[in-house]
Amino acid sequence: MLTNTTESVLVVIDVQERLGAAMPPGVRNRVIEQISVLLTAASNLDVPVMVTEQYPKGLGVTEPALQSQLAADLKPIEKTCFSCAQSPDFMSMLEKSQRRQVILTGMETHICVLQTAIELQTAGYQVYVIEDAVSSRAKGNQYNALHRMRQAGVIISNVESVLFEWLGDASHQNFKTIAKLIV
Repeated sequence: MLTNTTESVLVVIDVQERLGAAMPPGVRNRVIEQISVLLTAASNLDVPVMVTEQYPKGLGVTEPALQSQLAADLKPIEKTCFSCAQSPDFMSMLEKSQRRQVILTGMETHICVLQTAIELQTAGYQVYVIEDAVSSRAKGNQYNALHRMRQAGVIISNVESVLFEWLGDASHQNFKTIAKLIV
């Protein structure tokens, strides 16, 4: 299944200051950079965005580099549950979007991303986890989580694939703008 702009919603899970600080520095920076690319593309292609924060009192707010890219009226959904699917506010917002393709990014792959992906997949959503836009503190945990999600029917993809699926054709009016985002 290919993603498309009329069915996709981009979800940024728990990319927060203190959680990001616990990631290996190169990994943290890469993930923020890749999510930034997706946020820019989503903005240009009218793909709605949802952002969550896991216990912000303890883990801090969304990374400033990403906050600056969010629409002024977009408030992160605060939660304490690991799976976003267990958050009534998250599910209400997702249902209101009327989108069936959920594009997941964020931290940590083996906890909040994994639980969200599997529960949304079970609930009938088409779930895509963007491998180069998720991270865990330990590489083994990330590898295991991606494997588990794939076994559960979640589609594992990457930023560049999603960008070109959203465009669909080189004649798309935003092709040059989006193509410049590829890092």
